[in-house]
Parts: sequence; C-alpha cells; structure tokens
Amino acid sequence: MTAETSQTLDRGLRVLKLLAETDHGLTVTELSKQLGVNRTVVYRLLATLEQHALVRRDAGGRARVGVGVLGLGRQVHPLVREAALPALRSLAEDVGATAHLTVVDGSEALAVAVVEPSWTDYHVAYRTGFRHPLDRGAAGRAILIGRCKDIDNEDGYVLTHGELEAGASGAAAPLPPDCGVEGSVGVVMLNDSVPPEVGPRVVRAAQEVADVLR
Repeated sequence: MTAETSQTLDRGLRVLKLLAETDHGLTVTELSKQLGVNRTVVYRLLATLEQHALVRRDAGGRARVGVGVLGLGRQVHPLVREAALPALRSLAEDVGATAHLTVVDGSEALAVAVVEPSWTDYHVAYRTGFRHPLDRGAAGRAILIGRCKDIDNEDGYVLTHGELEAGASGAAAPLPPDCGVEGSVGVVMLNDSVPPEVGPRVVRAAQEVADVLR
C-alpha cells in the first residue's frame, strides 16, 4: 500500500532541490516548466518558502535558496557526524593519522567530525569546527573537484602539503554527489608527503560514509 503523501509539500521540496542545484537561481516560469505546474502554484510555493526564509527572490525575480536553509543544515551536522564516525574511526586506525569529515558551509570548509588514531605516538591535532577556505587544504580542494565534473582526476583524491599547517600533509576525497551531502573525507598527518596507499584508502572511506548517508 502506498503511503498517503502531501502533494504541496512534495512540490515545495522539489522547488528547494531545483534551486539548490543552480548557482544563478530560477524564474517562476522556469520552475513552472520543470515542476509541470502552472505559474500560480509556483507563486504560492515561493511565497510560503519565503516566509520561512528558505527562499529569496532578487530584484530580477529569480528565486534562490534562502539563509533559512543554513539553520536547517546546522541541525543536520550532528546526524551526519554520528553516521560518519565508524568509517572515520576505521580510516584513522588503518592509516595512523587524524581522519575527518568536512562539509561546505558557505564559502568555507567546515570539519564536522574528527577521529584521532589510538595507537600512534603523535598525530596532528585537528578539531571539530575547524574552518578554512575551500581552495586551501586537501579537504576543501577535494570538495571543489567534486563540484567540477569536467576536471580530470582519475585518482579520485587530492594531496596537499603545508597549506594549512607547516609540516602537515593531507589527503582527501570528495563524497559522491548522490549521497546528499557536499563534503569530503580525508586525513592529515605530520609527514613530508602522503604514503601512496593512503589516497585510495581515503577514497574508500568517502564511499563508506556516502553509503551510510544514502
């Protein structure tokens, strides 16, 4: 038996998804065509979403995701962190380095989960809540590569050295886009370079986290 659902709520959620997938916003006409409903319905949906700050419209009438979505996103972080911890713990123990899950927060990369290895004599101190620009550090660069489907990166991971902390090297892989979270999984270590086996292991960890989030 198919569960009873709300058509209006379904359309509202579809509006948010469509707006989240574009950087330049969508007009009422464009939304109407993509949703397969008339413009009056779209106007009502946008007006309701605007009241909750989930959508905003610019002077040209293009609708975009509103700042209210950020508040919802902050509530999701603890759930994402709990789901990712087993894979991060396994990664940290296997590699002997601090493992982390990093997500996009505006124009920055935000570490929402960190696991340190239990058996090493020393490791990089990396805290939950650490922020840095998306174009610096392995975690941020991996997220950018995940966005740019046209970038040729057959390895599936990014390696960096000394970009965020002197003497520290990092490896990170983007989360697959179909898991619903824009982010990356990576490790940071006090090495001059990342051992060759670490990159593929980070890719596998990113896939493990994505499998749990789907």
